[in-house]
Amino acid sequence: MRRARGTGRGGVFTPSDFLDVATRAAVDQALSRLVKNGKLRRLARGLYDFPKVHPKLGPLSPAPDDVAQALARETGSHVQISGARAANALGLTTQVPARSTYLTDGPSRRVVLGKRVVDLRHASPKHLIAPGSAAGTVVQALRHVGPIRAADVMQVASRRLSATDKKTLASSAVQAPAWMRPTLVSIANAAGADING
Repeated sequence: MRRARGTGRGGVFTPSDFLDVATRAAVDQALSRLVKNGKLRRLARGLYDFPKVHPKLGPLSPAPDDVAQALARETGSHVQISGARAANALGLTTQVPARSTYLTDGPSRRVVLGKRVVDLRHASPKHLIAPGSAAGTVVQALRHVGPIRAADVMQVASRRLSATDKKTLASSAVQAPAWMRPTLVSIANAAGADING
């Protein structure tokens, strides 16, 4: 419980997050006891959270990104938000996808959290360029909007990416499809304003 509290309210875990503390059987028993006592919540098989609690609404659903990250940690895999969410995250579309879809190099898995669905889809390495980074989000957004809106992606990403993210983008551009490379290199080389400035 101390470890769960350490991450703060809203933290999402799998039993494998505690295997450095005890055996799998002991961890499963402890998690089960904490769920029974109302200290943790079981979201799905092998998935728990220390929920944020709203004064009127009660326990809130965890953030889809936190669920995806917990599932990825469990299998030692990487996750990256998919194209539609990436385009929305960069402000290129106002459409918010109903389903939170992530690409992963691990196994596919779907978790239903009330009305929300978190979908992890196994993808080939060519679809997972710089997974889990801002640079990876730019690649996914560009893939989603296509060459017609490449200039829009370039304009937004040039301003929003940090110098470190631009370096990641520059080193990852070679893995991207040929049509994307000039845009990714242009973003990586753009001076741009500091994201915090």
